[in-house]
Amino acid sequence: MTDTLPDRLSTDPKSPHHDPELLARGIGIRFKGVEKTNVEEYCVSEGWVRLAAGNAKDRFGNPMTVKLKGPVEPYLRAEGEAET
Repeated sequence: MTDTLPDRLSTDPKSPHHDPELLARGIGIRFKGVEKTNVEEYCVSEGWVRLAAGNAKDRFGNPMTVKLKGPVEPYLRAEGEAET
């Protein structure tokens, strides 16, 4: 597997931008220089992230999200680095 990350990635299995193998490997996201752990989807070229808005769910049981614009920096997590 290559170490280059896609321009767009989603955690939703119904999305065409979902890649379970890459997500299982571990992805970290820096948004505006701050580490974010609640990212549902990102797009580097358009400069946005979708973040889960608390514990709120929509009528289908999916997390409610907020779309924020700014610089996005995805990276692969180190083997021993845990996601908190």
